[in-house]
Amino acid sequence: MSLDTVALTEYFNRRGVEISGMLTCTKFSHGQSNPTYLVKDSIGKKFVLRKKPDGLLISKTAHAVEREFRIQDALGRNTDVPVPKMVFLCEDTTIIGTPFYVMEFVEGRIFVDPALPEIPKEERWAYLQEMTRVLALIHSVKYKDIGLNGYGKDGGYYTRQCISLSRIHGDQASSIYKGTNKTVGDLPQFTKVSNWLKNTYCPDEITIVHGDYKLDNVIFDKKLPKIIGVLDWELSTIGNPRADLANMIQFFQYPSTRRLIAGRPPSEIDESADPSELERIVQTYCKLTNHTYPLEGLFYAFIFSFFRNSIIYHGIEARSARGQAASDHAKRVGALGPPTMIRAANMIEEYSEKNVKTSHTSKL
Repeated sequence: MSLDTVALTEYFNRRGVEISGMLTCTKFSHGQSNPTYLVKDSIGKKFVLRKKPDGLLISKTAHAVEREFRIQDALGRNTDVPVPKMVFLCEDTTIIGTPFYVMEFVEGRIFVDPALPEIPKEERWAYLQEMTRVLALIHSVKYKDIGLNGYGKDGGYYTRQCISLSRIHGDQASSIYKGTNKTVGDLPQFTKVSNWLKNTYCPDEITIVHGDYKLDNVIFDKKLPKIIGVLDWELSTIGNPRADLANMIQFFQYPSTRRLIAGRPPSEIDESADPSELERIVQTYCKLTNHTYPLEGLFYAFIFSFFRNSIIYHGIEARSARGQAASDHAKRVGALGPPTMIRAANMIEEYSEKNVKTSHTSKL
């Protein structure tokens, strides 16, 4: 659905944003959650606009562009965490149909392929090290000191997440395919994995959690292995930092899945990450955050990451069923829900309880 550029241009002017002439909007192809647009004025000045999806949303808490704006604005004003500069938040749904926010465009490189084919092999570690450094920086922020009181509850992150995700999963499962009486249905092994998460111990910590920290959600400098922007804070909250670390590592563990999500063809060569490289990420993170290595609870975080990502894919399938995400790419990504949950169940089956507190990424 195209945006009303006349109304948008008028609103930019009312908000005092310096632009020339009429705005044009081009939707970014990457991403399946909050629609994101490149906005340009008549002389090429660039902005990025993120909005809630059109239509009735299953979850009242999902697609929270207001929260995205709040945390990025707080981090940008008060910390060294690299985020785009926020321009404004608009909660008036009469402008383009949904709440949205605008931020400055950050010129740099976004890598979507975990194999990093654009980077010489001898430089690869520098990029992974930089991702680890920035993640540790995010987790070091004293969130109450920068005005993020009430952004999330202190403690019990995984318990809250499991309850919320289980509710979302149930709502998505009842979605009906447009023009039929068929429902999307439950994910296979959902009960087994959710019960394991509820009944297994993981050390609790309280930090800012990005919620979807991974390679294609950061912008690197045009030439250097330096992150100049962290994007997509939709799932951010106050929670357990292990969730971010596991999510970052999993991006590199399963490159074939990431290539499919990015809309790229499968590779003919084995691009799986070197387990020692992934172990090195954990070691570096522990050193930067003063954690003991090996990191207790990381196996739990991996299982949770599979569980959550499976439900996210399931949500894309539900939106596709209702006609809110009708592209072939959305259907392919939505189809990842069942195998991702099955993978989590198989990992639980394979590893004994003693692995939960001491497992290394090389074993996953």
